Amino acid sequence: MSRERLARQQAELLRALLADGPAPEGFDATRLRVEANVLRRKHGRVLAYQRPELAEALGERFGPLFTEFNAGRPKRDTERSGEYADEFVTWLIAGGHLPKRRRGWLTRIRRR
Repeated sequence: MSRERLARQQAELLRALLADGPAPEGFDATRLRVEANVLRRKHGRVLAYQRPELAEALGERFGPLFTEFNAGRPKRDTERSGEYADEFVTWLIAGGHLPKRRRGWLTRIRRR
């Protein structure tokens, strides 16, 4: 198998898992959806761990809001978690789920 073909197949699999792409040939679409959901929940847990102030501020709304954000903007395979978390914070503010920038609190959330 050529490197180019392998890279193409890996990219297709990542699209299926991270961006709701179609299941690549030879993969069960139902199982990939299950795995994709597991990865999304994991991203949410990692983000909550990295930004505990954010998770605390949102409380029980964190999970549903992260799910909504992630459905429209899945994490890219080349993206660092901190960048993704910053986008989530920006999305929360734009949607009115968090107050606009306040000195200190939100700055601390974005710096981590």
